[in-house]
Amino acid sequence: MTSVLLLAGGCGTGAQSSASATDATISLWTRDTQKEFINLVADAWNESHDTKVEVTLVPAADFIQKLATSATSGNAPDVASIDLVYLPYFASTGTLEDITELADDLPYKDSLSPSHRALATYNERTYALPFSGEASVLIYNKSLFKAAGLDPEKPPKNYAEIISAANKISDLGPDIHGFAIAGQCGGCNVFEFTPHVWASGGEVLSEDGSQARFDSQEVTDALTFYRRLYTDGTMPAQSRTDNGTHQPAVFQTGRVGMVPLGAFYTQVLKQDSDVDFGVAPLPGKNGGWSSFAGGDEIAVMKNGENKKGARDFVTWATGEQAQKVLADNSITPVRNDLTDEIYVPLDPRNKLFAEAMEKGRTPYSTVEHQLFNDPNGPWIQMINKAVFGGDIAAAQKEGQEAAQAIIDRAPQGTNARGNR
Repeated sequence: MTSVLLLAGGCGTGAQSSASATDATISLWTRDTQKEFINLVADAWNESHDTKVEVTLVPAADFIQKLATSATSGNAPDVASIDLVYLPYFASTGTLEDITELADDLPYKDSLSPSHRALATYNERTYALPFSGEASVLIYNKSLFKAAGLDPEKPPKNYAEIISAANKISDLGPDIHGFAIAGQCGGCNVFEFTPHVWASGGEVLSEDGSQARFDSQEVTDALTFYRRLYTDGTMPAQSRTDNGTHQPAVFQTGRVGMVPLGAFYTQVLKQDSDVDFGVAPLPGKNGGWSSFAGGDEIAVMKNGENKKGARDFVTWATGEQAQKVLADNSITPVRNDLTDEIYVPLDPRNKLFAEAMEKGRTPYSTVEHQLFNDPNGPWIQMINKAVFGGDIAAAQKEGQEAAQAIIDRAPQGTNARGNR
């Protein structure tokens, strides 16, 4: 079912280039949203190796569809950089090379991102290596905190403190808002909203992915928290329909006090904004904190032509040279044994992102897209109806039933981790 869903309406033509024709090249596919750093990584490899990496940027919205199509048509690239949430799906379809022995032989394997390693494991075998990291945090405008009489060095640490700060900031003027979300973006809200649930002791899926937990009390509390921010008038009106573009843009204008976003966004703020911003953990209802550990895995495709070159490259991509290229471009490294040396010294705010990569979590599911990222899926529909419609109980009941139905239709047979 998963394959059918992802391949439905097939794009047919694949990406702009296909698999490598000789051992002299390694074809690498990645999303076009990686363009700021992926060519720098490839350049670093190409300067020191005879075999050259050729990068193909695929539109992000089409990437999963095109990669799945290429894998089944025998036209896959040698290497693919894949959002880690989709690793269980691709591993379950048999399109990725089993690289368990390669991964186990890495001398720093225990220093790699725990979430990446977990998502790359299916039926107790390893199908990818961690490549790039990303972590969700609370980003806040220090200038608005000062103007509202708040201490910019003491960001809020629970739901009540965020609500109080958001109201004080919103009181600064009719075009100033305390908190913004992207209310019609599933991927944004699995990244930004689930840490509140985890930090409060809740879950959104069972550990093996076989049961939805959308109807838990911790999800109720987090939805009630967002609903209060909305009914208090602290969110911009656009939050209700935002597909992920308005939230970061409006924070850059300096008219929003807080947004839950990630390390990638701090690079944007440093380059294109005068906002004096701080970063803080995403808290639970009564304290504690959690984060969504995101980023990419790098995998050897089973139908690729240059298997040796592909294995060499994915191994090198976890090494210090490649990870430093990422760190220099505000991408969180996936090796915690390197972060204090190559990442944290670049900006003291990076320390939180490094800690969040170790502490962060990621839902494991072969149907992650249908559950969470699909704009018409049960996760974002539940959040949108609860926060902006107000009937939280009905929204959770509907979301829980729809999510469980998707899981029950999945073809994993036993459970989402492929264990027998």
